[in-house]
Amino acid sequence: MEINQNLSDKAQHDYRLVELAVNGNQSAFAELMDRYRDAIYFMLLKMVNNPIDAEDLTIEAFGKAFKNIHQYTPNYAFSTWLFKIATNNCIDYIRKKRGNLISLDQSGNSTENVHLSIQSSVPDPEENMIKKQKEVLMRDVVTQLKPRYRHLIELRYFKEYSYEEIAQEMDLPLGTVKAQLFRARELLYNILNRSSGKA
Repeated sequence: MEINQNLSDKAQHDYRLVELAVNGNQSAFAELMDRYRDAIYFMLLKMVNNPIDAEDLTIEAFGKAFKNIHQYTPNYAFSTWLFKIATNNCIDYIRKKRGNLISLDQSGNSTENVHLSIQSSVPDPEENMIKKQKEVLMRDVVTQLKPRYRHLIELRYFKEYSYEEIAQEMDLPLGTVKAQLFRARELLYNILNRSSGKA
């Protein structure tokens, strides 16, 4: 596909990287991530006001973009497409999170016609059982990954290592750790989709 000449030099360079990435070039993925990771992170941080959530949402945004990178067309800049994915994903996250929260900040003192159903933060026995079943399922699914990806997932999600700690533990550059975690998560989603029919 021909590059849109209306795109800036930076956007044209991005498109050349996208073409390489579509063909499986790992360094093109890494360069795209390096170019936009900080900008995406700080945009998401403003939206969610939580560094850990912003970091996870940044990972998810790149994961979704890389998974669907073949759908990108150079009618507009790659950065525009990427920021749209990140924004939409974050809005979905906020909506889901808000669905689990109840505002107690009622204006006025009147409690007439206000019916609040406040759930306890302590999980009941059934929730505990479901959580344990999910953990067992997840560990079972993780064993189906290649050893390198399995180790990454175990460090990040079971031992709760930071990306920096994983990079140190595995003696890998930080960008490589994040790029490989995208891959590992994508493989996990595919396995879960096959085994349970759910994302």
